[in-house]
Amino acid sequence: MSIRFASQDIDFELQKAEKVKNWISQVIQLRGKRVGNISYLFCDDEYLLGVNQQYLNHDTYTDIITFDYVAADLISGDIMISIDRVGENASQFEVPFELELRRVIIHGVLHLLGQGDKSDDEATEMRRQEEESLALWNTMFPVERTC
Repeated sequence: MSIRFASQDIDFELQKAEKVKNWISQVIQLRGKRVGNISYLFCDDEYLLGVNQQYLNHDTYTDIITFDYVAADLISGDIMISIDRVGENASQFEVPFELELRRVIIHGVLHLLGQGDKSDDEATEMRRQEEESLALWNTMFPVERTC
């Protein structure tokens, strides 16, 4: 079982990839599930728009699309993330790119774990679980302070 990262038609390489894999695994295991095969594809807006149109019949830009291949407690799926959207969202919400990227990365995992975000209540719960997962990141990888 594995977590993999790749990019499509963009020059992007995930920083701290091993830490991200450990974090994702921990989020999954804390919910009593097992890590299956999870593939992330980082792409641009146009690529993800094409996927959205072709497979979901949506003609809109989005930051993430998650394809769920979960079987019982084995968490597997394909997660596609638009780096363009992540950058725009980070700017709009006035947060660092890396933080917004982690939020979107874990958002896909939370979908694989069964968390929806279509209704207001689901969206509120999704945001709570994102924040909880980001807090776990900070616990696992505290920022080193220098004097």
